Amino acid sequence: MTLLSVVLPAYRVQGYLRQCLDSILDQGFDDVEVIAVDDRSPDHCGEILDEYAARDPRVTVLHLPENVGLGHARNAGLERATGEYVWFVDSDDALKPGSLAAIAARLRVDQPDVLIVDFERLWPVGKGRRSGMRRQLAREPGPDGVDITARPVLIKTIHTVWNKIVRRNLLVKLDLRFGAGWYEDVSWTYPLMAAAERICVLERNCYSYRQRRVGAITRTQDARHFELFDHWERAWQLIDGLGPRADEVRPLIFERMIWHCMTVVGNDHRLPRRLRRRCFLRIADMFDRYLPPGGYAEPPGKDGLRYRLVARRAWVPYWLMRSLTRLGRRTAALSRSVRATAPKVAGRLRKGPSGLFGRAYYELQRLLPVDDRLALYASYWYRGVSCNPAAVYHEARRLAPHVRGVWLVRPESADRITDGTPVLHDGSRAAFRALARARFLVNNVNFPNYVRKRRGQVYLQTHHGTPIKTMGLDQQYHPAGAGMDFEAMLRRCDAWDFSVSANAFSTEMWERSYPCRFEALETGYPRNDRLARADAADAAAARAALGIAPDRVVALYVPTFRPEPMTLPAFDPRAVADALGPRGLVLVRGHYLTEDRFPDGDQVRDVYDHPVVEDLYLAADVLISDYSSAVFDFAVLDRPIVLYTPDWDEYRRNRGVVFDVVAQPPGPVVRDLGELVTLLREGRQGEDAALRRAFRERFCAWEDGHAAERVVRRVFLGERANTR
Repeated sequence: MTLLSVVLPAYRVQGYLRQCLDSILDQGFDDVEVIAVDDRSPDHCGEILDEYAARDPRVTVLHLPENVGLGHARNAGLERATGEYVWFVDSDDALKPGSLAAIAARLRVDQPDVLIVDFERLWPVGKGRRSGMRRQLAREPGPDGVDITARPVLIKTIHTVWNKIVRRNLLVKLDLRFGAGWYEDVSWTYPLMAAAERICVLERNCYSYRQRRVGAITRTQDARHFELFDHWERAWQLIDGLGPRADEVRPLIFERMIWHCMTVVGNDHRLPRRLRRRCFLRIADMFDRYLPPGGYAEPPGKDGLRYRLVARRAWVPYWLMRSLTRLGRRTAALSRSVRATAPKVAGRLRKGPSGLFGRAYYELQRLLPVDDRLALYASYWYRGVSCNPAAVYHEARRLAPHVRGVWLVRPESADRITDGTPVLHDGSRAAFRALARARFLVNNVNFPNYVRKRRGQVYLQTHHGTPIKTMGLDQQYHPAGAGMDFEAMLRRCDAWDFSVSANAFSTEMWERSYPCRFEALETGYPRNDRLARADAADAAAARAALGIAPDRVVALYVPTFRPEPMTLPAFDPRAVADALGPRGLVLVRGHYLTEDRFPDGDQVRDVYDHPVVEDLYLAADVLISDYSSAVFDFAVLDRPIVLYTPDWDEYRRNRGVVFDVVAQPPGPVVRDLGELVTLLREGRQGEDAALRRAFRERFCAWEDGHAAERVVRRVFLGERANTR
């Protein structure tokens, strides 16, 4: 018999599901089975689960025919479980390294009914914070391996199911299943804890409990929080079915019930103001109904006072006490905010009045009506007209001609725009006016911190590549992310209404890296429409425009940016050109954030300043790159790609990666310059067509030439476009 069954329901957690599965399966522990339940998730969860099951026999996937909710999904997984013990893990959380081996050792030695493990809360920004369970247990020490009457502090630990590993036979004996609705843990955990005779504690951090900004019910204001009472009533029904045991545990669980209900009514994130009095009175009903005949141990201090107010149904005194407490907290928070903000304001004043005048003008313009016929475009921190925003701009001119588009660019970049595209200089009054009043804001990066989307504006974030390196919040766990202000980044991303992704993988990564309330547009990348539609004539035209003869064998070298202290690996374009043959030509395209340049010659051309990278893709016979998103774009053309990765290990440590492109490449992978030259000289750059085909199937499925149209129809015309 398998020792441990991990039951893992999944619903709308595509951004976190891979991390969760990896945290279980990569521990080198085999005495485990994962029963993964796809609760009819509308995103890519089911596909991710099938992918893992196909390569790991420990994973079994159950696809439910309809969405049943977390509780019933857990029940479905439990029915398939065969392990001696069962662990219900939430699929947006993760296990800590080494936790499975430590848990298995305790289970085998102590044979508990329930094993409670310690955990950490993992907030969006910052390191995980260990729970207070150790301190709680230390304040009320007691024996291990006993029931809650012998060690009452056990009932005060968090009531969630994911920190409890349970003997499966006990669940069968109790016929304990999860109920439907919110707070389903309540009517499962408390009957379990009441019935268990041998409860052990492992004071080791085994679990990362993710505190989500979006999607968590604990941060959702909704009348459904009243389902808490239904689950407490169900819990009491199950506890009463334990016979004499119920009388022994009733005082302990009663006190916990009142504490839990009061926590909900006092939480601003959960209950709308109009429902708080009603909730308070419902707690008072529960107090009267379930008060033990012999009373209970009233807690000291403010908790005890709150309990007495509930018992007397004294809503007004409770509301006054709560309001005074909140006022004190807000006053203290305001004081801290003023102290933190003062140096920033002083710094702006020291920089001179021009910036402040511009910001003041922007704020004044925000008071005027939004211009429904204006769209403001920007890309790469105002460097020019390019990338996904440019493709959206041109398609919007065709499909939504009633919307006038203008571009925000740096003054030094404006002179390079000679095709009549309307531009506004960054820092000008016209630019501030457009930022404040344009109906549509389109960018492939974020606007500055001072730009705040107002009511009536629509913000389209197009991004500028499929990620290999970490992005957004994922960067905080790697050296390259040191010093970044992730809180400010999240505030900027909160403005997004739409987020474009080229493929399912990007959709998953954007959801995790930028946990904000945007609508994902899985459409393909608009900038790749030109590549998807291209034929031989387009390639020839691109070469002609670049002055490249038809018989030249062209390699395009596009390295990505290296964070300090890394530098670009050694690259000899002349040696590469020689390896291509007598007509070889190497185009070198350095990253826009670097100063890497190469001298021109008959065999080498530096194309850093060429404004449209798609021209270069069309002109090239083969792409040489590394960890750049260029490999995903060039794959649309179905031409050979070679990965030149001398510094992969260092890059992965320093920058962090979310996709192992070396393990799943679109073509040959070489680790040094000599290997690259040899491969090209022998003409082996296109030999791995199967790799390229698999890469294209995964990352280019949406690239059909109509991505920009799908985006424009959804964002500018309000249609439900054909997106995921």
